[in-house]
Amino acid sequence: MKGVKPLILASIVAMSATVQASDLNKVIDKSSEINQSAAQSQTKIDKIADSMQGRLQQFKTLNKEIDGLTVYNAQLSKQLSNQVSEMEAINLSMDQVSIIERQITPLMLRTITGLEQFVALDVPFLTDEREKRLASLKDMMNRADINSSEKFRRVLEAYQVEVDYGRTIEAYTALLDVDGQEREVDFLRIGRLELIYLTRDGKKAGSWDTTSKQFVALDDSTISQISKGLRIARKQLAPDMLTLPVHAAD
Repeated sequence: MKGVKPLILASIVAMSATVQASDLNKVIDKSSEINQSAAQSQTKIDKIADSMQGRLQQFKTLNKEIDGLTVYNAQLSKQLSNQVSEMEAINLSMDQVSIIERQITPLMLRTITGLEQFVALDVPFLTDEREKRLASLKDMMNRADINSSEKFRRVLEAYQVEVDYGRTIEAYTALLDVDGQEREVDFLRIGRLELIYLTRDGKKAGSWDTTSKQFVALDDSTISQISKGLRIARKQLAPDMLTLPVHAAD
């Protein structure tokens, strides 16, 4: 009997050790499950944190874009306001242009009529050229494909050409009735002060008499000076003093 008790005690100890080992394994397994669950929870938390951080960054980016758009819209509003003001100014200018156009057309017609009368009463130089210019102006005034500003420019240009005649010297060739015979002559125009002709053979000369409104013959003594004046006008000689007859109006 004494030998049996130690054996029973050893069995009990062995069984206790087995139970404890089993409980320990359960604890370890449970701890592993908890750790695994905690790791999964942390992963979810990390994902949520990353997502929130991304959304926060997106929110900041959108706020910057909104601020930029606000500034851009404010600038556009200013530009649109300026454009509206410019359009109003342009409309006002167009209304004023229409008024000016209605007033300037009669002015141009009167100017052309005045030029026509002036040419008719003026010294008869370049008659064909000047009459063609006037005829062109009259035709232009009836054309709808030419705007008023261009018409006005051409009228002023013709007026300026007539003004310039009064302060220039010119030589040109044309036909003239000399002693009842049409002949080719060289004309020397000195401003509007004098219009002189010399036949191509250099034998006859004459000048426009503003009183009688016709050409009158000049003495042969003037022919050399007339020839010199023609060469000066053609830039064949340097400018020099000339002695020429003058038929001034009374």
